[in-house]
Amino acid sequence: MEKFEKVTGIAAPMPLVNIDTDMIIPKQFLKTIKRSGLGVNLFDEMRYDDKGNENPDFVLNKPAYRDAQILIAGDNFGCGSSREHAPWALADFGIRVIVSTSYADIFYNNCFKNGLLPIILPEEQVEVLMKDAEKGANARMEVDLEAQTITASDGESFRFEIDPFRKHCLLEGLDDIGLTLEKAAAIDTFEAQAAQARPWV
Repeated sequence: MEKFEKVTGIAAPMPLVNIDTDMIIPKQFLKTIKRSGLGVNLFDEMRYDDKGNENPDFVLNKPAYRDAQILIAGDNFGCGSSREHAPWALADFGIRVIVSTSYADIFYNNCFKNGLLPIILPEEQVEVLMKDAEKGANARMEVDLEAQTITASDGESFRFEIDPFRKHCLLEGLDDIGLTLEKAAAIDTFEAQAAQARPWV
């Protein structure tokens, strides 16, 4: 997993509330077990019409937001079914940070395991960032995980809270497999001792 330190980029405003995982990545795209290739179908039903043409009114189809790395979202983002494809699709599109007042628990946990940073802020601070994001491509925000701050284009900065263990994993680029591999030497020692003690196993 890629290490997460700072992200400086365009923020896309998406003030809709209760965006569920089926809106993030519809069920027909869940057949794959690959983490790549899902970005093109992110928010599929909002991004495209019935013929597959782009909806020009959807925020991520607008020229200013096609390269957005930060998403400023409404309440209860990622609710609905517990599909890990949702953070896969966001990451594959290029989103590294989501800012909202609240998330569904399973989606929130899945974000950390896939290198995304879901930030929780009070409503009034999210509104400030939402208005800043509406300025378009010239309004670049900075997210500093080490300092736990997000800074708007005008320099206004907000501090966010994050569990220390999750922060460590993002900074070091450790998913569940990476955490296990950190213990590889201890695991090898245990296996060798177990093989000597119980050679019939």
